[in-house]
Amino acid sequence: MSRIKKNSVIPGFGLTMGLAMTYLCLLVLIPLSFLFVKTATLGWREIGQIISSPRVIASLRLTFLTSLIAAAINAIFGLLVAWVLVRYEVFGKRFIDALVDLPFALPTAVAGISLTAIYSKNGWMGSLLEPLGIKVAFTPLGITVALTFIGLPFVVRTVQPVLQDLAAEVEEASACLGATRWQTFWKVVFPCLQPAVLTGFTLAFARALGEYGSVVFISGNMPMRTEIAPLLIIAKLEQFDFAGAATLAAMMLVASFVLLLLINIIQWKTAQRFSEQ
Repeated sequence: MSRIKKNSVIPGFGLTMGLAMTYLCLLVLIPLSFLFVKTATLGWREIGQIISSPRVIASLRLTFLTSLIAAAINAIFGLLVAWVLVRYEVFGKRFIDALVDLPFALPTAVAGISLTAIYSKNGWMGSLLEPLGIKVAFTPLGITVALTFIGLPFVVRTVQPVLQDLAAEVEEASACLGATRWQTFWKVVFPCLQPAVLTGFTLAFARALGEYGSVVFISGNMPMRTEIAPLLIIAKLEQFDFAGAATLAAMMLVASFVLLLLINIIQWKTAQRFSEQ
């Protein structure tokens, strides 16, 4: 008896894999490989001098530190926003839900100008914070605010579907068994949300590392103080130092890939442990 082959809308593995790899190479691998090709035009001594420059070290430290802080803030408050949107019926819920996606649609330069106008010394928020000794615009704090603004939707949109699939009866059953609200959240709800929160954190962190438009105005671009790595790369390009810009970009690419790989491994192990339970 002959076996009947089922028709599939998607073509076979070979053709699908070939098309996917071609698409990946043309849009991702080939362009990124030219960073390393351009960097290879320099000698190891020149590369070492670029990487060990105090200005470069200061910009990289500021970039990764502010990106991590912004991603951590978004992981916490993004979870809270997603929780409110899913679990409660509030006035203007649809408007708030649409407002979350505003950083996606808003040009980053417009966001940077708006944040600078609001948090500058004469701005609406800046004039209130300045007497308290809190300066936002043209400081690392302003950079963190801008990176938090552009990264919030990644956490909310990642956690929200998971919360919608998590039945509220699970929380009610936990409460009926005598668990407190904190025990219900930490022991019952959060393990289900942890992979999604880590994914949102990773996306927000990766987005913040390469952000330029929303930071260029509010940072002030002061070397050794408020100059992040993307701004330094642009500065080198404007000085026609293409090899130096490619070296910094390649270094950021490698560092970002290693950090994202570590976060993804943690996420994978967390999801695997949860599935075994």
